[in-house]
Amino acid sequence: MAILVAVVDAGGFSPAARKLGMTHSAISKRVQRLEDRLGIQLLSRTTRMVALTDAGERYVREARPILADIQALEAAVLLDSDAPRGMLRVTSSNAFGHHHVVPAVVDFMRLYPDIKVNLTLTDAIVDLRHERIDVAIRSGAVSDPSLVAQKLASNERIICASPRYLELHGVPAKPVDLAEHLCLKLNFESRFNDWEFRSASNREIRLEGSFSCNSVEAIRTLCLAGAGIARLPEFMVRDDLKSGGLVPLLEDFSRSSDSAIYALRAPSNFVPARTRAFIDFLSERFVSSPE
Repeated sequence: MAILVAVVDAGGFSPAARKLGMTHSAISKRVQRLEDRLGIQLLSRTTRMVALTDAGERYVREARPILADIQALEAAVLLDSDAPRGMLRVTSSNAFGHHHVVPAVVDFMRLYPDIKVNLTLTDAIVDLRHERIDVAIRSGAVSDPSLVAQKLASNERIICASPRYLELHGVPAKPVDLAEHLCLKLNFESRFNDWEFRSASNREIRLEGSFSCNSVEAIRTLCLAGAGIARLPEFMVRDDLKSGGLVPLLEDFSRSSDSAIYALRAPSNFVPARTRAFIDFLSERFVSSPE
């Protein structure tokens, strides 16, 4: 099972053999033996590539959590204790990661010197099982109900602009006025782009942006520079609002969002002590909205 998954992840028998320290023929024979036992073809082989059959896709999809459980169990047995140690793989969005996860990791590693942290900051949604991620820190609603989620903090969004922008373009008095303004948004599909307002009829109004990019941090920078109006996480603009660098807008129309910051992990009967310790640490640190 593990060899088949390795072949799929590596994209072929030869790269999988190199990664596992086995010969090409040994890898091929193991996969063939698995197919013979199941009585079904899992891989479609050509001279240039291998691809999963429909049955193979289902098998690999169901095999990943099983292998993760086995790895966690063996790690727990080898450690022979609940002492948090070993490699902890964490991922977070760029914005929240820079503002809060990186400082949290620094303090966490001081508490647990036997834990090594591998942190990946990306705004892309990472497959926790495929990438072998222990904990993902994400904002918004949990889109994958199979993941185990621990809420860390609320994540309100603030519609704001710089004084410079408002001097040049005016202050929108109601949500529909935004159609005449430059709205800064992400250029990939995300709930971040859903600007929700409460009108007199309690109807949601969603707007299309006139500018987009792939970084929330970049949107904040553009907003501060007077390039447009943005809807940004409160944790990111808190200091800008206090200093007057940004001005909150349409507060009477803003609706409280269900967005929150979550620590996510793949479901497993065997959760390593380092994973439990990190999630508990974050829960205590972010017991209220991040400061």
